[in-house]
Amino acid sequence: MASWLLSSAESYVDNHDMLAVDGTSRLSPYLHLGCVSALELAQRAEQSPEFVRQLAWRDFHHQVLAARPAAAREDYRPRGDRWLADEHALDAWRAGETGIPIVDAGMRQLLAEGWMHNRARMVVASFLTKTLYLDWRAGAAHFYEHLLDGDVANNSLNWQWVAGTGTDTRPNRVLNPLRQAERFDPKGEYVRRYVPELSSVAEVRRPWTLPAKARNGYPPPIVDLAAGRARFLAARG
Repeated sequence: MASWLLSSAESYVDNHDMLAVDGTSRLSPYLHLGCVSALELAQRAEQSPEFVRQLAWRDFHHQVLAARPAAAREDYRPRGDRWLADEHALDAWRAGETGIPIVDAGMRQLLAEGWMHNRARMVVASFLTKTLYLDWRAGAAHFYEHLLDGDVANNSLNWQWVAGTGTDTRPNRVLNPLRQAERFDPKGEYVRRYVPELSSVAEVRRPWTLPAKARNGYPPPIVDLAAGRARFLAARG
């Protein structure tokens, strides 16, 4: 905590969403396990109000769960979803083999490190719940299995926020993974770090446009992004 506050807290607002920069504090496991006090951290990070705001979101989710314990497993705001049952797609997502590079990079980081960049968490969660239209609880269970910071309140309620069944005021927002990659991993460094099949590919955002040989065994997309988005919006009505 002391090291991060001295070295990186002031640049948090500029770097925390950039996937390859690794500009987050990585303190979430220590907060989850009680090794670091959230209150002390907030007081000592006054030079980074955006970081303190993220700590406030963490506390907010704990307060929501305290008031509504069932939200750990039930929709805070049900939307009438009839989630698909597609074990093949779910397995591909878990393994980081969806054919969507930024999604696969995030999922492979989780498997390799027991942690995932927060922006990547949002991208992979949106892909699972809104592009594949699979139940957020399947995603939350996978995160619980692998995350060192697998906190009940923040895991379940952040998943619901992305899925549109939680406290988000824009429940039908769909994150386009290609645009997310263009904005937050513009040089493809994050993808190349965790998806070695694409380490020599110049255009990592759309590797399926390359011949199979050039993809080094990397799979084509398991879903058409536009079709997945349309299916979700139609299901939500």
